[in-house]
Amino acid sequence: VVNGSRRWLPLGLLNLQPSELAKLGIGIYMANYFCGKSLSMKNFRSDVVPVIATLLTVCVLLLAEPDMGSTTVVFIIALTILYLSDLNVKVIFAAVIFGAVAFILLIVFEPYRMKRVVGFLDPWQDALGKGYQLSHSLLAFGHGGWFGVGLGNSVEKLFYLPEAHTDFLFAVIAEELGVVGMLLVMALFYLLVVRIFAIGREAQRLERHFSGLVAYGFGLWMAIQFTVSIGVNSGLLPTKGLTLPLMSYGGSSVLITCIVMSLILRIDYENRIAALGIE
Repeated sequence: VVNGSRRWLPLGLLNLQPSELAKLGIGIYMANYFCGKSLSMKNFRSDVVPVIATLLTVCVLLLAEPDMGSTTVVFIIALTILYLSDLNVKVIFAAVIFGAVAFILLIVFEPYRMKRVVGFLDPWQDALGKGYQLSHSLLAFGHGGWFGVGLGNSVEKLFYLPEAHTDFLFAVIAEELGVVGMLLVMALFYLLVVRIFAIGREAQRLERHFSGLVAYGFGLWMAIQFTVSIGVNSGLLPTKGLTLPLMSYGGSSVLITCIVMSLILRIDYENRIAALGIE
C-alpha cells in the first residue's frame, strides 16, 4: 500500500504494477478478438457480450486498487480498437456515452477526486493544501525559463515537489532544460507516436490486421500517457498518477514500455519482410 492505494505485487526484486500489464493485455486481447471478425448485433450475446464483460472486469479491478488513470487509459485503448474494427456505430456511441457518464460519476462520488478537480482549477487558493503539488510544479516551469537552470540543478525536486521522479518528472525537465528542452522532449514523443501509427498503417496495408490494430492501440497508449502527464504537470489537467513513458522512474512502467517498444519493432520487421515477399 502506497498513499492509500494498493497497486503493487511484491515479487522480491520487483514490485510489479498489474495495471501496466492490463494496458498491454487489453490491447493485445482486443486486437485479437476483433481481427478479421465480423461482429453482428443480431448475435449480441455471442459476439459483443464476451468483450464487454472482459473490459468491465479489468476496469472494475483497476478501480478497486484504486487507479482511475490506468482505467481511463485501458478504456480508451479498447474504444480505439473498437472504432478501427468497423464495429456498429451504435455500439461505439453507447460505449462513449457510458464511459463519459461513468467518468463523471467516479469523480462526483469520490471526495478526493473532486478535490483534485477543484484544486487544479486554482491551485494558488490552497497552495499549502490540495494545490501544493501543482503549485510547486508550476513554480518549476517558471523557474526554468527559456533555457533552464541546467541538467541536475532543479530546486523543486529537492523535497519540494512530491513524486518528482515519476508523475511530475516533466516539471523537473521544464525547470532544468527550460522551454527549449521541454519542446524537444514533446517533439520526440510526437515523432515516436507518428512512427508507431505509420507502422500500424503499413501493417493494415499489407493485410496484417492483427499487427495493425496492436500498433494503433500501443501508439494511442503512448500518446495518452505523455499527453496526460504533460497536461497534469502544466496544470492543464487535474492531478493524475500517470508516468511519462520511457522517462519516469518505475520498474513496472519501464519494463512494460520496453516490451511494447519491442513488439512495435517486431511488427515493423515483419512489415518489411512481407513487403519484400519473403516467407
